[in-house]
Amino acid sequence: MELLKIIFLTVLMFFVIVAVHEWGHFYFAKRAGILVREFAIGFGPKLFAYKRGETQFTFRLLPFGGYARMAGDDPELIEISNGQTIALRLEEDKVRKIYLDRLDSRKNVIRGEVLQIDLVDDLSVLLDVDGESVRYSVHPQAMLVVKGKETQIAPRDRQYGSKTVGQRALSIFAGPLMNFILAFVLFALYTLMAGIPLDKPSHLQVGDVVKGMPAAEAGVLEGDIIEKINGKPVGTDANKMIESIQASKDKPMVWTLKRGEQEVDITVTPRAADNEQIGKVGSSIITFFPMRSASVGESITRAGTDMVDTTKLIFQGFKQLINKFSMDDLGGPVRTFEVTGQIAKQGIVQLTRWTAILSLYLGIFNLLPIPALDGSRLIFLGIEALRRKPVDPNHEGLVHFIGFAMLFLLMIAVTYNDILRLFG
Repeated sequence: MELLKIIFLTVLMFFVIVAVHEWGHFYFAKRAGILVREFAIGFGPKLFAYKRGETQFTFRLLPFGGYARMAGDDPELIEISNGQTIALRLEEDKVRKIYLDRLDSRKNVIRGEVLQIDLVDDLSVLLDVDGESVRYSVHPQAMLVVKGKETQIAPRDRQYGSKTVGQRALSIFAGPLMNFILAFVLFALYTLMAGIPLDKPSHLQVGDVVKGMPAAEAGVLEGDIIEKINGKPVGTDANKMIESIQASKDKPMVWTLKRGEQEVDITVTPRAADNEQIGKVGSSIITFFPMRSASVGESITRAGTDMVDTTKLIFQGFKQLINKFSMDDLGGPVRTFEVTGQIAKQGIVQLTRWTAILSLYLGIFNLLPIPALDGSRLIFLGIEALRRKPVDPNHEGLVHFIGFAMLFLLMIAVTYNDILRLFG
């Protein structure tokens, strides 16, 4: 049951982060009057789909992200040419459905050969019906039906490209913006749940314990409170204790630990690693600060501070990655799921903070000027605003396609590396 709970919380976290991001695109595109054909969580084959209003909502196999597919943003896949035979179904003198196959089995329809058709601007179709030319008005929400699948037409004013630069930029920027808002809310919620540390520390505590190292071999556990070393109180200075460990290479140390309500003595012998001359035990030592309850105002203020501090750390990570690139420094979905599972074991409070960090990271990463990401699309919109004419859609589309392919290949490589590391 505990494993199922962790899996559920991990999947829920990813769903929330991605859904909030794509909802930003979706909401502001709809506000601008753009037809959003699909709201997808994940990529690849569909696992589940349902349609509400004009949009199909889908869950897909690969949990690498999601997308809101807007009309006109990608080439329309269905084309009707002059001379093609089609069937029309009318409602209140407007064409509501245009059938492209199985024409003989369609009932209550008008069949004819296309003489002229415009489903973008004029919204009309001119048919040769039994030798007579007849023009029909097409409803702006008419459906194209082929192989049992219905696709809504997209008049010019419902397409992404017909909107102003500002409207398009807002619909793109809204995705990362929603991630920033989510991160801020979660940081504030974390502070409300966890509280604020007091200025004066109360004790030293064991943090992560590395398997195969002296602390783990001796039986030291994460969360143990360190009270004494060799019978002497350790105080609250973590650096002083670390120095004591480093100076005790190959010398047994008796740690007096408080574990719950019990007090235990454990002998730990630091040893050198990697030809170093200092002792190590394989555990982090944390100076523990007692927590006090936080007010709503304090949680909001601290959320702002957490946003700034975490943003600085993220950009420091980008800088280090550029200066010294290594596949081992990258983490894909497998690594992220693994870390999330470990944090989920610590409880909902720590998972809330971790979700805030990932949401902030996703927002920042998507604004980088990398082809196929939101940042790159905003750059193209900026160029259009300066030139006062759009960049050739074919050129922009090619740039985004190449960028997406490269990101996808990188994601596969990183995931492969994560799997090797996980099972190696």
